[in-house]
Amino acid sequence: MAKFTKEDLESFVTRKDVIKCAKEKDIKIGSHLRNREYEIELAKLQAQLVSLQHWIYRKKLRVAILLEGRDAAGKGGTIKRFTEHLNPRTSRVVALNKPTDVERGQWFFRRYISQLPEPGEIVFFDRSWYNRAVVEPVMGFCNRQQYDQFMVQVPEFEHMLYEDGVIIIKFWFSITKDEQKKRFDSRMNNPLKQWKFSPVDMKGQEYWDEYTYYKEQMFAKSHTAFSPWIIVKTNSKRTARLESMRYILSHFDYDGKENADTLLLPDPNVIVRYYRHIQQIDV
Repeated sequence: MAKFTKEDLESFVTRKDVIKCAKEKDIKIGSHLRNREYEIELAKLQAQLVSLQHWIYRKKLRVAILLEGRDAAGKGGTIKRFTEHLNPRTSRVVALNKPTDVERGQWFFRRYISQLPEPGEIVFFDRSWYNRAVVEPVMGFCNRQQYDQFMVQVPEFEHMLYEDGVIIIKFWFSITKDEQKKRFDSRMNNPLKQWKFSPVDMKGQEYWDEYTYYKEQMFAKSHTAFSPWIIVKTNSKRTARLESMRYILSHFDYDGKENADTLLLPDPNVIVRYYRHIQQIDV
């Protein structure tokens, strides 16, 4: 198998030199180049997120970023890249376990209120109060009355947060059924990822249509001008990560934004604001 020699490596000055030599020797480097391009772009966007965090802290803003979507859509991996270089003193991730007996007897939103951002803080919700809009009714974790009450109250709850100055960004990570199955299979075959696979995940494929129904109900009843749903197409994990970062960065006029050495506007083919007739991939 053809490969670069020591002399080749020492002679390379630019990326074009590498590509030219690879073509001459018929060395397949396409995947390596794509990986490198992704890492370079990721680093640039993460640097901008650090600048954004400093600005949010100085302005004492409260920012809540909600990541929702079907199982294996890539929410956790995206949050990991979001927070990788942020200051943990002014950013955190919230991923709540199932409610306790005491919490089940309280107002549904109470345990989420205690997790909302403080002034100058960014909070990433790895699933949020919208569990009650999709997962809970599909899996039978709430009754009809609880579900109906939530759907009436959630726009009012978010409007109160909006009026109080909390900035809420709601992402729905959209994935096709085939891609979800591939990722489930990959988890089961990888001992480092098997912990991610839960009994609820096992129902994801079986209850696909039920999830679709409740997802659409959620969009129809909780997509508002002050708290819209932003849909991210996530069949490509890396693209979804980069474009969701761009969306966040494009949302704020932070200091130094004009000097960014990368594009900060999201790709409209990947990131789109929900509207009723939008073409979705997780239907």
